Amino acid sequence: MDAPTLNLDEPPAPYRILARKYRPASFEDLVGQEPMVKTLSNAFDLGRIHQAYLLTGVRGVGKTTTARILARAFNYELPARDGKPAVVQPTIHMPELGVHCQAIIDSRHVDVIEMDAASHTGIDDVREIIDNARYRPVLARTKVYIIDEVHMLSKQAFNGLLKILEEPPEHVKFIFATTEIEKVPVTVRSRCQRFDLRRVEADVLIGRLAAICAKEAVAIEPEALALIARASEGSVRDALSLLDQAIAHVKGSLKVEVKAEDLRLMLGLADRARIIDLFEEVMRGDIGAALAALKALYDAGADPARVLGELAEFVHFVTRLKLAPETAQDPAVTEEERRRGAAFAEKLSIPVLSRAWQLLLKGLQDVRDSQRPLAAADMVLVRLAHAADLPTPDEALRRLMQQAPGTSAAQPMRANAPVGATSGARTGLGAAATKPAEAQTAADPRPRLARFEDIVALAASQRDIQLKIALERDVRLVRFEEGSIEFALSPGASPQLAQQLMRRLQEWTSRRWMVAISSEAGAPSLSEQAEAAAAAALVGVRADPLVQRALAVFPGAEIVGVRSNEAEPAEKPAGEDIGYADTEFNEDDL
Repeated sequence: MDAPTLNLDEPPAPYRILARKYRPASFEDLVGQEPMVKTLSNAFDLGRIHQAYLLTGVRGVGKTTTARILARAFNYELPARDGKPAVVQPTIHMPELGVHCQAIIDSRHVDVIEMDAASHTGIDDVREIIDNARYRPVLARTKVYIIDEVHMLSKQAFNGLLKILEEPPEHVKFIFATTEIEKVPVTVRSRCQRFDLRRVEADVLIGRLAAICAKEAVAIEPEALALIARASEGSVRDALSLLDQAIAHVKGSLKVEVKAEDLRLMLGLADRARIIDLFEEVMRGDIGAALAALKALYDAGADPARVLGELAEFVHFVTRLKLAPETAQDPAVTEEERRRGAAFAEKLSIPVLSRAWQLLLKGLQDVRDSQRPLAAADMVLVRLAHAADLPTPDEALRRLMQQAPGTSAAQPMRANAPVGATSGARTGLGAAATKPAEAQTAADPRPRLARFEDIVALAASQRDIQLKIALERDVRLVRFEEGSIEFALSPGASPQLAQQLMRRLQEWTSRRWMVAISSEAGAPSLSEQAEAAAAAALVGVRADPLVQRALAVFPGAEIVGVRSNEAEPAEKPAGEDIGYADTEFNEDDL
């Protein structure tokens, strides 16, 4: 048999990316959106077809694809043949391509108008839609307007759509797609049937990717599929784009082997086992080993921000394992993650995990903003390691309140230290190292606050001048007991003063205070009392005959203040300034 000859004159078929090649053409091919498909199927079967639809969801979950499938369903038409009756009415049951289907799928049908609202935002574009909507479709049964990223329309454009959306011609349907539903006015949303397209679950996405790999004759490890599903975050388009990139990353032949290690190199991800090792080292307080592990991951191509992100994901996974063990059935999770995550979930407490999550979340933003991401990531690990053995605020407060007089404050505050490691370990994975009892005081460190004035003095001693001024100026006391304060606010006072005072008192006194704002009038504030006392003192001084004679001797003089002699020094050095303020008057002199 002769070998086939190549036709050099025939140009090769252009390559189609996987996201377009395997784009669903019917609702049967659409994965992960079963609630929407069921609702639309029932609506078409009952003939209850709405005039406008609003599709919302994150990128790559099928909004534009669903819009085109709906356009097909509105205009599905199949001539009678082979004894089968013709289909001349809207239906979502489309076992084969109809008269208009291919043109709609290719986005070239004259009666299915797709508009990108990001580049057509004005009222003039909407006027064109309104003018053209009056005319009947040229070829199909229904004229369909698909407006993508509809939230980008201007306010005038949205207002221009309201009338035609409420009462459109019978031959016109509208389909809107958006990723930011909150930016669409409620007047538009109320005129549409809204469908929220969900992120595709990891197991469904893995199954879809595996089927496409089989059609493309691509061998791929299950762990690699799980990595793609996790990295795509529920977006089918992102998953197919990553799969396309992975196939090209390994080699260009049709028969390739895509491994998990190839995916990690391509995406800059760290080996999951090494991430878990890093987490254990940090929580054990072995900061030297943790920094070395991070440097090794960085040298292997892992991005420091991604490493911290994966650490945060593992903390979240361990937390969910502790609270909801059924989470371990997630197909995107490896067997090693399940086994070691379960061990951490048994030994680490929820406060420790919550604090690690907060530190990683804050540190992740620092790394992204830093000019030196590796150094910033190092410092995040240092903070996390040194914070792991600290008691949580509620534990510290509980220990302080439970300590009787004479009990050393140096006793371990973590009675239920997590994962048992070697004695003297510095973190939540080992027993907390105790401090020498001789270095601690047996006295109760909490201040005693018997009056409201004591709280003002405490704020001054803590150098919280803003709070001190607010307490003196804005608090009209109604009721005071140690541990409980009730007051009214002066006009113009901050409504957050009660919450601020409660937090500060708990911080300063290591006990819980109840601070409430009352509807009663309350006593005058400390500032008002001081002003009233000063005014009364001035009135009394002005009434004194000696002062009146002094004012008569010095026309235009005013009394600006009254001071007590008790605070003055007993003797003044010779030559110190002497003036009218220090002159004493006798009645005979006047």
